[in-house]
Amino acid sequence: MTLPSPQRLAAIGSFHAHVYFDGPAQREIALALREQIGQRFSVALGRVRDGPIGPHARAMYQVAFDVASFGKIVPWLMLNRQGLTVLVHTNTRNERADHLSHALWMGEVLDIVDPQQLAADIEAEGPRPVNTT
Repeated sequence: MTLPSPQRLAAIGSFHAHVYFDGPAQREIALALREQIGQRFSVALGRVRDGPIGPHARAMYQVAFDVASFGKIVPWLMLNRQGLTVLVHTNTRNERADHLSHALWMGEVLDIVDPQQLAADIEAEGPRPVNTT
């Protein structure tokens, strides 16, 4: 069996963490966690979405952060997510693989809705802008 060549770490432009919540009690916890994240880390906090949006099947908000911050933010989330589900994924030029293959889950693994809507290969020059939707 021949494995494909390893991908280069330089393909990762940044990361997203999606913090999911379900119902008013979890929403309150999620918003408190969001405030703590914003106070502790240099991140871009996305809007709070009170229902499913895009490929995400549950209410959530996004936290965008750079590669250098991964080693601080992700372990902190592991210890402080308060039972909430969190998806952390790479941002390469393949949104579909980022959400389905290049991802890690903390807590419940949720479905990615209609993964076909995620671009499989984004043709663009230079760094991708930070998406905080």
